[in-house]
Amino acid sequence: MSVERVDTLVVGAGQAGIAMSEHLSQCGVPHLVLERHRIAERWRTGRWDSLVANGPAWHDRFPGMEFPVTGPDGFPPKDEVADYFAAYAEMIGAPVRCGVEVREVRRLAGRPGFRVETSEGVIEADSVVAATGPFQRPIMPAIVPESAGLVQVHSNAYYNPQQLPDGAVLVVGAGSSGVQIADELLRSGRRVYLSVGPHDRPPRAYRGRDFCWWLGVLGKWDMETPGPGTEHVTIAVSGARGGETIDFRRLAHHGMILVGRTQAYRDGVLTFAPDLNENIARGDANLMALLDEADAYIAANGLDLPAEPDARRIEADPSCMTDPVLELDLAGAGVTSIIWATGYGLDYGWLKVDAFDDKGRPKHQRGVSAEPGIYFLGLPWQARRGSSFIWGVWHDAKHVADRIATRRKYREYHEAARHAAERR
Repeated sequence: MSVERVDTLVVGAGQAGIAMSEHLSQCGVPHLVLERHRIAERWRTGRWDSLVANGPAWHDRFPGMEFPVTGPDGFPPKDEVADYFAAYAEMIGAPVRCGVEVREVRRLAGRPGFRVETSEGVIEADSVVAATGPFQRPIMPAIVPESAGLVQVHSNAYYNPQQLPDGAVLVVGAGSSGVQIADELLRSGRRVYLSVGPHDRPPRAYRGRDFCWWLGVLGKWDMETPGPGTEHVTIAVSGARGGETIDFRRLAHHGMILVGRTQAYRDGVLTFAPDLNENIARGDANLMALLDEADAYIAANGLDLPAEPDARRIEADPSCMTDPVLELDLAGAGVTSIIWATGYGLDYGWLKVDAFDDKGRPKHQRGVSAEPGIYFLGLPWQARRGSSFIWGVWHDAKHVADRIATRRKYREYHEAARHAAERR
């Protein structure tokens, strides 16, 4: 059987893979993009039904195309986002091959390049870009055993309230996914418990500008390294219902029961850390600090933006904060379901190269791997804070494509010089 050869193989056709394809084409690098499902599949089937983008359409997009339906200040629903990437791939003529799974990548012995085992055969590539993004392996802490008789799903497998059995729901994790799912369940008439850990709580908008704009003008998107202990900080923000600032106290006053971090399970009882008030206070402090920076920026630059004193208003602590729940008898509380909005881990088991540290994390500099010829794209903090966002990955792809093109020129020179020597 003949072996297909390609200069650069891109694994994954989500936002990272499509951005990579555009920049490789602009650099004149022949390439192929493999996707095991459909373009942007995780936006279609790995998200809940009512999800909208967390950033406004003017911000979270590629430079070459606007969202066709949602206006610039709106938040496109997930299916429009998926269709956007499919349309973008068609517009740029991206060589995407869907329905092909990459099973293993190994360096070729005694010659440059990599052998790529796929569900459709073997491909040899001089360079390989892992563009599979940060949402690879759902993490579900092994706290509540299956024998507890509860329905337990990760947030990537939650779609709507109707899929859950009747009864109360515990949502573990109060980042963007957890808080939006909990709010949806509450609005559907469910009794909802929300386990809240440490988090940042930015304003959705302030003084007429979205928080994405504020992070831009304040230079926060371009931060190259996270502060100590902040690399994996949970951020509570939402584009639902036109965009709104997450306010945990307000959710509690509407009936949601807030608890601290979920710690342990025994004999039908869950225990929670006594850290709820501390975690809420941390989110409040993050909100106020950003408002302070925004006010200072407005004053320093003489911007005519309306004052917004209500943005600093903190509602009274609800009873679940003044008298926190530290133990919950799940059956007694009528809890029948747990949704684990607890994030994702990396999974590069298919990439059999020396490109990872002892914890399985990629060793790279701005996506250029420690293993020559291997590249990464779409990682959190790959080059800056905005790297894992739609617009950020597009800019990171430009840098990676340039590095691939430069390496390719050196290879081309070597081959030309070798052929010239043979002719002499």
